Amino acid sequence: MLRSAVILAALAAQHATAHTASWNKGMYCKGGNDTSVDDQNTNLVVNPLYQLRKDQWWQQRDRGCHAVPPPDGEFLELPAGGNFTTELANNRAFTTLSHDGNLVSAWGDGEEREEPWVAPGEGMCLGDNPDGRGGELHTSGVEKAAGTAWAISYESDLGKVTMENLVVFSVRHHTPWKRETTYDVPADLPPCPEEGCYCAWLWIPEGCGEPNMYMQNHRCNVTGTTTSTKKLAPAKPPRWCAEDASECVKGAKQMMAWNQAEGNNVVAPHGQTPMYNERMGFKDGAQNDIFV
Repeated sequence: MLRSAVILAALAAQHATAHTASWNKGMYCKGGNDTSVDDQNTNLVVNPLYQLRKDQWWQQRDRGCHAVPPPDGEFLELPAGGNFTTELANNRAFTTLSHDGNLVSAWGDGEEREEPWVAPGEGMCLGDNPDGRGGELHTSGVEKAAGTAWAISYESDLGKVTMENLVVFSVRHHTPWKRETTYDVPADLPPCPEEGCYCAWLWIPEGCGEPNMYMQNHRCNVTGTTTSTKKLAPAKPPRWCAEDASECVKGAKQMMAWNQAEGNNVVAPHGQTPMYNERMGFKDGAQNDIFV
């Protein structure tokens, strides 16, 4: 009976907000923004950012998530030269961070399904299928999934993080898709301060819903062989280069701010979407050209 009630509550939250976020150790607002409650079914962090002032969209300040850090000593670990896996889901309930992982599946909505999973027709989306599922992925199938990314700043104080010192270090094309998603880490990332680094999970979906963006807060730490003395170069705004690779910005790049009331740093041709893939100069995998 309890399990059934939990599933019903999670499914209700799932349908109320069809979006996606990264769930893992080190995340802010893991249990919501009320520190007196550890909400096992929260979907607060998955809500997108659209037409907001910068003081609202930056670090999810519109919902107070900049002020709800993970427990002391908890980090998202980034093994230099290796990779790390996070859980992309539309609700905490469908991750291993909730309900002892009893509601997880290979997918971020806790459902079981076979592949290929695609939209029912040209110009349609996953959510147009008879079961109505998949709206949180904002795509017609895996090949059209826009790509997600991680950025890092070596400032432990969120108030000192800027667009210039927050550098995209890892990109995974054709995501979000399944729940478990693996990202590669540059081998030359230097150690973080004792208090940790600031990391952000990033996504701009293409179509199949509101043209919004995502920026999600984490406390992270570079692990493994961390003897590197290299420093990150100041990040520059990416530039549309889908038709001409010579137009791509080389080196350290900023996260993309798009379709906000203020603070946008990228533009795209009419009817096009800037995404974390080649059209904005982001190669798949570790971004190894981000150092001075």
